[in-house]
Amino acid sequence: MRKLLLLGLFLIGLGWALSNFSGLAAQGTYDSLILDFREDIGAAQIESQVQTIAQKYNVTPRLNSAFSFQDHIFIVKGDRALLKALKKSELKKYTEFIEPDYVYSTFTPPNDPDYGKQWNMRSINVESAWDDTQGEGMTVAVIDTGISQVPDLNETKFVKGYDFVNDQADANDDNGHGTHVAGTIAQSTNNEFGVAGIAYKANLMPLKVLSAGGGGTVADIAESIRFAADNGADVINMSLGGGGESQLMQEAIDYAHEKGVVIVAAAGNAGDNSASYPARYPHVIGVSALGPTGTKAPYSNFGAGVDLSAPGGAKEGEDPTGGILQNTINPETGESVFESYQGTSMAAPHVAGVAALVKAAGVKEPDAIEDVLKQSALQVKDDDLNHYGAGKLDAAAAVKLAARGQITFRDFFRWLRDNGYLNPRFWIDGGVIALWPKLAMVLGSYLLAWFLRNYFPFAWGWTLSTGLVAGSSGLFFLKGFYLFDAPQFPFRLLGSSIPEWGGAVQGTSALNPIFASVLIPLALIALLLGHAQWKWFAIGTTIGVAACLGVSAVMSPSMMWLGDGTIARGFLIVNALLCLALARLVLKPGVQST
Repeated sequence: MRKLLLLGLFLIGLGWALSNFSGLAAQGTYDSLILDFREDIGAAQIESQVQTIAQKYNVTPRLNSAFSFQDHIFIVKGDRALLKALKKSELKKYTEFIEPDYVYSTFTPPNDPDYGKQWNMRSINVESAWDDTQGEGMTVAVIDTGISQVPDLNETKFVKGYDFVNDQADANDDNGHGTHVAGTIAQSTNNEFGVAGIAYKANLMPLKVLSAGGGGTVADIAESIRFAADNGADVINMSLGGGGESQLMQEAIDYAHEKGVVIVAAAGNAGDNSASYPARYPHVIGVSALGPTGTKAPYSNFGAGVDLSAPGGAKEGEDPTGGILQNTINPETGESVFESYQGTSMAAPHVAGVAALVKAAGVKEPDAIEDVLKQSALQVKDDDLNHYGAGKLDAAAAVKLAARGQITFRDFFRWLRDNGYLNPRFWIDGGVIALWPKLAMVLGSYLLAWFLRNYFPFAWGWTLSTGLVAGSSGLFFLKGFYLFDAPQFPFRLLGSSIPEWGGAVQGTSALNPIFASVLIPLALIALLLGHAQWKWFAIGTTIGVAACLGVSAVMSPSMMWLGDGTIARGFLIVNALLCLALARLVLKPGVQST
């Protein structure tokens, strides 16, 4: 009874999780059904059933194409109700299956009509990042001229802000700069209007420190930083700056950093060989600007204080297409307009938006988020003047790096879907007795796939596969192969894995500690690491040996000179871990062949 109760609770929980998982919420659309008649029934029976369906349900079944006759595949217009009725009718006895004729389509970008004009979004690979997160639950404070809730921010969530210029609660924009910056961060997206934002499910906190003329004081900016930190901001964007170092602002930045806030600032637009303040302060990510061609924009500051580069736009003449397009206000009339701006002010919110995505993906500490942004950036060689900092912002790579090593429900259910494990027939076939082995198989295979994907991101090829076979099992089917009058030694050796070679040579099943260790993988790595193709054989062998030693430690830890007890088992486990560590070391970014 207890097991049945646990089984019921498990199935209820699994069903609830599946129904609430956003990646599975859309079960597909269709307006017709597929009828696949059995191969062993005649044309007369099929014709009879087709006529019965037509008369009873007032529909017209038809062959799908000129190639459908042989397989007896018919299509009929219908919805969920007709699908349910046909599955319960006598028709099911004559068909192999009755199922929806789902409509598939190309994967499309956001439905915002002017998204195609946002070259900046595509240049940072944000669409792939959206597969994992859109910034849910994050709050980005925009310290600027305020934010006006223009139409393309209608679906964006706002939290309490403040106007430090006029000392009031409403932080409305009377310049247009802050609203434009806010749009890059979290413009309402997939709302069939206007353009898109990067972390479009994040909250915006409007903090006005700049007047209608675009100027503001250090005191107001410092107070706004503390306000943001005290009121739940995860990221602060400051598309502003100037000369002169301020202890008050430095203290405010340190305070926000200690409270876990990521702080981003624009490098400045003077073309100088150093970033403006506050971008130059420690604990602030200074951002230089890129033009549409991916090179440093002519106006952008560079050098000291630049940590990353991101799209800022560069319009030539009156051509608006090179700028950053967002919904903002006309400062003279206050009316909503779509305008293309350029500047490091436009570059900084790209980094702030991606920082929100990274934090939503699970990285919490500001220094760790900055490391993720820098490590995932596209590096630029020969950047002696530090035009680009750590490199060009890459949203997809940043989110992928942030999620590495984490086991999330979103990833698990996506893996279930992609591998066909959401088919109810898989779980029903075999009954309750087969359920637990299937569950163990699915969980185990997911954990293995997760481990390999996150810690061994290798590219499969014949050299890698050969190494895996040699290290883990060998051509095991040859071990017992017998050819009249032929020596058995070659077959025994080919049928053994590398850790078993010592025993195969001596004709014993016990493992030789020299072969059953990290020594041979280490030698192969040392010899082949400099070869572009054969290094993968060495890596595959190292992983295969690790697998063989791990299994042997559990199943049959019999070793020459060490016996089959605790010492032998410990020896095998230690060397298996050393092999894994060696493979991981070789696969780490930055370890290159010479």
